[in-house]
Amino acid sequence: MVELDDTPQEITSLVGREVYSNSGVFVGEVEDLQLNVDGEAVTGLALGSLNAELFQAEAETGQGVIVPYRWVRAVGDVILVNDVVERVRDPDEQESELVA
Repeated sequence: MVELDDTPQEITSLVGREVYSNSGVFVGEVEDLQLNVDGEAVTGLALGSLNAELFQAEAETGQGVIVPYRWVRAVGDVILVNDVVERVRDPDEQESELVA
């Protein structure tokens, strides 16, 4: 089990870190943070330099994705997120699969 480091850090120190799933698949790199200013909390990680196999359309167009911070499992030299990120699909694809 990975232990979370409770030492306070500057949130800007997350920018530039690589993000991997629990199973070791590269997801992307943190470019920015989504914040809840009133609650003084990070709510999401805005990722760029995406894994083209996971996010083909976004990687091709240069768009990023936002990973909900609740998916973060551990923060260290890299950031680990739940494997659910590997199963994220385009909503249109999900609809067509449900209809078929």
